[in-house]
Amino acid sequence: MFSVTILGNNSAVPAYERLPTSQLVHLDNQKFLVDCGEGTQLQLMRYKIKYSRISHIFISHLHGDHYFGLIGLINSFGLLNRQQDLVVFGPPTLKKILDLQLQVASTRLPFSLQVKEITGPGLLLETDDVEISCFATDHRITCYGFSFCEKTVTRKRQAAQGQPRRYAYCADTRYNESLLEHIRDFDLIYHEATYLDDQREKAELRFHSTAKQAALLAQKANAKRLLLGHFSSQYEKLDEFRNEAREIFPNTEIAEQGVTYLL
Repeated sequence: MFSVTILGNNSAVPAYERLPTSQLVHLDNQKFLVDCGEGTQLQLMRYKIKYSRISHIFISHLHGDHYFGLIGLINSFGLLNRQQDLVVFGPPTLKKILDLQLQVASTRLPFSLQVKEITGPGLLLETDDVEISCFATDHRITCYGFSFCEKTVTRKRQAAQGQPRRYAYCADTRYNESLLEHIRDFDLIYHEATYLDDQREKAELRFHSTAKQAALLAQKANAKRLLLGHFSSQYEKLDEFRNEAREIFPNTEIAEQGVTYLL
């Protein structure tokens, strides 16, 4: 199974029972956490996800709504006596932040925590089943998106003329067609849509995108499906995001919390 479960779909602050950004990518027996906003571990428990099996965490950038839940999750792993290694990929300063948080609390973890710096675009991790790479987005601070590319196809899927599946997570970004080379022809793309298009100038100023811009990028990338997320707290209802995007890219969905999207 190759799937994406949405844990949080809001932007800067929690609102309307929507929590900041976090999602779980599940490929066969591997679980990868992408971003870890406030409340992530509560969402993992709420949706009955066995988060002890998460082997790697990928943090796109150091705005709080994308990583403020990380130290809490790491601490819980320790309290639950986790034994297997945990690898966290993130911006260079992340290791200093985590080291300080663990140090001032005099926390000793029962497992090996490896924090690996993302210093530029490229391949981050390769297993027997998947290649995970990062690419730069156009945000106010250094920020990376992530691609998950399946390496093998089962015999059953080969018989159905299946191809290796690919998922792209486009983290916080302004509309920028430089992303196309990293997401072209993907099966599923997640792209932020902080605002509706009548606030395009505001989105540009704040280094974010609108629903229509996300749809336009998906269209130009020849993607199969688009997920919209990272919604501003000024919006209580989200239907209009879907409506705007579908005018350009019909196969668009809202990234709904607790929903698992299969590739």
